[in-house]
Amino acid sequence: MRETKKLPLVVDLDGTLTVSDTLMESVIRVVKRQPANLLRLPFWLAGGRAAFKAKVAEHADFRAETLPYRESLIDYLTRERESGRKIVLATAAHCSIAERVSTHLGLFDGVIATGDDTNLKGEAKLACIRQQIGNEFVYAGDSKADLPVWAGARGAVLAGVSSDVAANVRSHVPVEHEFTNVRATFSTWCKALRVHQWLKNLLLFVPLLTAFAFLDIGKVGLLALAFLSMSLGASATYIGNDLWDLDNDRRHPRKRNRPFASGALSINQGIACAALLLTLAFALAVAVSAEFTGMFALYLFLTTAYSLRLKSVVLLDVVVLSLLYTYRIVAGAVAAEIMVSRWLLAFSIFAFLSLALVKRCSELVLLRQSDKSATAGRDYRVSDLEVLWPFGIGASLAAVVVFGLFINAPETIARYTIPHLLWFVQIGLIYLFGRLWIATVRGAMHDDPIVHILENRGSFSMLCIMVVIVLAAHFLPAP
Repeated sequence: MRETKKLPLVVDLDGTLTVSDTLMESVIRVVKRQPANLLRLPFWLAGGRAAFKAKVAEHADFRAETLPYRESLIDYLTRERESGRKIVLATAAHCSIAERVSTHLGLFDGVIATGDDTNLKGEAKLACIRQQIGNEFVYAGDSKADLPVWAGARGAVLAGVSSDVAANVRSHVPVEHEFTNVRATFSTWCKALRVHQWLKNLLLFVPLLTAFAFLDIGKVGLLALAFLSMSLGASATYIGNDLWDLDNDRRHPRKRNRPFASGALSINQGIACAALLLTLAFALAVAVSAEFTGMFALYLFLTTAYSLRLKSVVLLDVVVLSLLYTYRIVAGAVAAEIMVSRWLLAFSIFAFLSLALVKRCSELVLLRQSDKSATAGRDYRVSDLEVLWPFGIGASLAAVVVFGLFINAPETIARYTIPHLLWFVQIGLIYLFGRLWIATVRGAMHDDPIVHILENRGSFSMLCIMVVIVLAAHFLPAP
């Protein structure tokens, strides 16, 4: 091993130096900057891999500083460079991307990368390394595609390779050092799919509760299928949103730890998983009804529009979020074939507008605690809290007022045997909204507010008490 350490160390980029794929990240950037480029990609690819990479790099506005690097390998390279060892970056990525990475890290004595004509992968990369460095070198790589280069090297550094590839390399050359990947666990995938956010889709069951039809097994079964459909579809859109927002998430103090932003899961894994989830979600939606399938398709369209554009428009984003919450209730009514009360819709819009503002204010509070002034990818500033606080609290009070008007409505008096019990629910709403806003001001709101209500013991207990009171008001005999 000491003998190999005297040789130049040639380092691969994608999957080795960085745990992500610069080409896939660049493609996302290209489409994000100009969505029409999605139609141009097949024509660029028709010109060959090298030409495709050149075109993508030209339009991508690539930023090396946001990549998720393999920090353990960078530390190793830093020590080797300090000891006087020559280190060269050799990659199949386009030369403009490789140069930016090299400039950003300041670790390399030279760069070997794909130009406009030749895609430097496998044998082509080995030939170029030999031409510029010679036959005596150690190669650091990560995949089966690097086997030809390792076969021509005098030593190897392994970075997150599979056991089969590692065994193959060890049988040909000495391994100088090995870096392992952090394995994607079940928990990692749950974070990527945001399974905890599925709790929001319990709103589908609200029409069943308000219509007091929760003993109808057929409707419960349909809503269960609708719940799974909406949840799987939501997870697919969450993956798409995370891939779309990689750079913004990496600059966020909390979101940078998300599986795709951190590199714990690859872009290719995300795309494949999202496609599978959408297929299953549509199959379940069709099993519910054609009408619900239409509602589900529109839901996906709205969430995609929100992710791509609407979330970056100040205040419009929270209005859309509140409508998406209310939309779930309407979708549940469609799935169960239940009429939705106008009072329920009016209450929902104000209540969910307040909750959407809770979410936005909580993010700004976190930024203020981190001494930052503005959000990345959203048109909000910490100073906006002065407007958002009263706006959000006012929306919650408007929801309480609507509920009070509902209690005195003729249809409520006709539907509930003891409607006056509902005034206790109104008091519970005041308490619940108050807790949410106090938690937000204190910086304790670390998740979606609906998820917070369901996971926080005090808030969830109050919610359960309110549900019991509603049931009592309906089912108890009149005094």
